[in-house]
Formats: sequence, structure tokens, C-alpha cells
Amino acid sequence: MTPEQYVQEKAAGSGSSFYYAFLFLPAQRRAAITAFYAFCREVDDVVDEVGDPGVAAAKLHWWRGEVAATFDGAPTHPATRALLPHLRTFGMTPQHLLAVIDGCRIDLEQTRFLDFAGLAHYCHLVAGVVGEVACNIFGRTEEATVRYAHRLGLAMQLTNIIRDVGEDARRGRIYLPLDELQRFDVKVPEILQRHAPWGYSERFTALMRFQAQRAHDSFDAALAELPDADRERQKPGLMMANIYRTLLREIERGGFRVLHQRTSLTPLRKLWIAARTHLRAR
Repeated sequence: MTPEQYVQEKAAGSGSSFYYAFLFLPAQRRAAITAFYAFCREVDDVVDEVGDPGVAAAKLHWWRGEVAATFDGAPTHPATRALLPHLRTFGMTPQHLLAVIDGCRIDLEQTRFLDFAGLAHYCHLVAGVVGEVACNIFGRTEEATVRYAHRLGLAMQLTNIIRDVGEDARRGRIYLPLDELQRFDVKVPEILQRHAPWGYSERFTALMRFQAQRAHDSFDAALAELPDADRERQKPGLMMANIYRTLLREIERGGFRVLHQRTSLTPLRKLWIAARTHLRAR
């Protein structure tokens, strides 16, 4: 299997909304974003799939070395080998890739966030920087497009956090800021003990409405930043924004029943949203 085949299978097999946006890109840009996405998945899988924290930390350390080797022209992993030809073309730097690793290290070392400032820093590493690399690959002429990409990354990561409250709780993680739990009088055990009778209290619903409004505000702020000059080039990002915002609205319509289930959109619906956005460019 070639590195290009490897990253293609990694992207297609993930079922991610990102994959459907990639389909509409020209070949070189599609190859670059697919390789970058595969790199991000590989690093993220270290935290999600390696049970021993010590082993996971060692693997993340290995990935830091692999980033250095890649920018020295000697990658060894299929994902970085596929990424190598695109680094210079699309302005990727070691700092971009290392930020993704640093974000995953936070996942490994930290299971709570005291406030939104701490959560926003985490989102910057795992989503904002990813958005910046993606917008460069998609193509841009304006610096404001980078600000748009960071805000969009935040909005999508906040949507992920809302969707995955129950799934994260099973792993002992809570990404909702603790000071906001306190503000809405939601106790940590109510999140962690997902099947307890009090799980879906009015307090919990109010907390989740607050989280959802923040995500909506972030989507609106991102779209307001996107310059008209780059709107056509940034269609893939707009596709992802529309897919994620549709998911957020589905969660809202379902009454934020996120403790015991994971809301998702069907592949066909994602593809339809992507195609519609491609035609409308909005």
C-alpha cells in the first residue's frame, strides 16, 4: 500500500464530515488535506485508543520526533510520507503539526477545564490550528481568512464537545468548563453517572443551551470574518460549517440527550449538505 492509499483509507474509514468536503477539491489540494487529516487522526488515536497513559505519552513523543524528521525530508510513517510533498506548497510548518500533538497531550494529561479560557486554548491547538492549515490548503488571498478559519475551528470543536458529553464521560473526561457547571448548578457526578435519574434535569438542559448558543455565536463570528474574495476557495470549510451546524441543530431539537447517545448525520445527508453548499457557495 502506498502512503497515498494509506491516508485515503484513513480519511474514508473515519466517517468524518471532513471527508465529504475533501471530495470537491482539485486533486493536489485533496491529496494535501487528506494527508494532513490522516496525520491528525493518527495523533488523536494515540489518546483515544492507547489505554496505558505512559505508552500514549511515549507515542506522542515519537510523533514529535517524526515531525522533525519529516521537515528534514526523512519521514517514516505513511501519513507523514504522504504529507511531505505538500509542506512547502501549502505553507505548513513544524509549529502547525506540533500544536496538534500538544493538544492531544492535553487530552492525555487533563480531564477537566476550570473555565472557558482554558478550554479555548485547547480548542486553538486541536481545531484552530487545524483550520488554519486547512484554509491555506483550500487557498486564500486575505489574512482575515485565517481568523475565519480559527473561529470556525472553535465553533466545530464546541459542537463536538456538546455531541460527545456522554462519550467523554465514559472516559472520565468533562470538557464543559467547571465554572459553568457551577453556574448552572450541575454537579460533576451528574455528568459522569450518565444514567442517573437526575441526568437530564432542567439545570443540565440550561447548561447545554448555553453551550450551544456559544457554538452558534462562534459560527456566526467565523462567517462574518470570511472575506468575499476567498469565499469561493473556502467552499470546503463552508461545507464543514454547514454539516456541523446541522448536527448542532439536531442535538438541540432532540433536547440535548447527549449523556446516553451520540447524535450523528447519515453519510448521505452529509454528502447532500456538501453538494448543496458547493452549488451555493454559502
